[in-house]
Amino acid sequence: MTSTEPDLPLLRIGGLTKRFGGFTALDNVSVDIRAGERFGLIGPNGSGKTTLINCISGAFRTEPGTVLFRGEDITPLPAHMRTRRGIARSFQIPRPFKSMTVVENLMVALDFATVAGGFVPAAHRRDTVMAILAQTGLTSKADLPTTGLSQVELRKMELARAMATHPKLLISDEAMAGLSSSEVDEVLDLLIKLAGEGITIIMIEHIMQAVMRFSQRVMCLDAGRIIALGAPDEVMANRRVQEAYLGT
Repeated sequence: MTSTEPDLPLLRIGGLTKRFGGFTALDNVSVDIRAGERFGLIGPNGSGKTTLINCISGAFRTEPGTVLFRGEDITPLPAHMRTRRGIARSFQIPRPFKSMTVVENLMVALDFATVAGGFVPAAHRRDTVMAILAQTGLTSKADLPTTGLSQVELRKMELARAMATHPKLLISDEAMAGLSSSEVDEVLDLLIKLAGEGITIIMIEHIMQAVMRFSQRVMCLDAGRIIALGAPDEVMANRRVQEAYLGT
């Protein structure tokens, strides 16, 4: 049953564990994320970051552990049902439908998140999608095929597709990887703008300057365990975090 208590976290992860055969990718991870929070998730390659967001979004099942969203236990729900409850994610490597325009790509996401039986008139669907493209600075690209987009535009479109599901929680998976410093600033500004509009954002990122600028709290994973959680300055100064990235 969903609760609307003001002190309830938007997302509560409890004792999350994920194993692949004999390998433990996540080991008893527990954390609360508040509504409206800008939350940074860091860790070296193989630390469990992607596994964690796959468990939150529903791509993986937990074994054991629980995922509560807005007070509801969504642990048994598949990914599409979690999307309809307000959890969206972008992917590090955009995979747009190349035969479609930018608008059409967003409409697929819009339709995917529509509750079964709901009907949205075509004109309203386009208006909704165009408003999202205006948010992300892609209005002029609306009717172009995705093959004509630059790398930074593809990253923005990936975020726009996630936004088309009307999320309350947006998980951004390395949206800035491989971009120039000015392009990183563009995507970072966009994420901060979206957070300012009331969307809770978990940002997975290796670019530490971006993490420091964006995050109100940062969590660092290493070998599937939380080794630090707190204010960005505190986490970056943590000896275990430094050892995880630089070695002992």
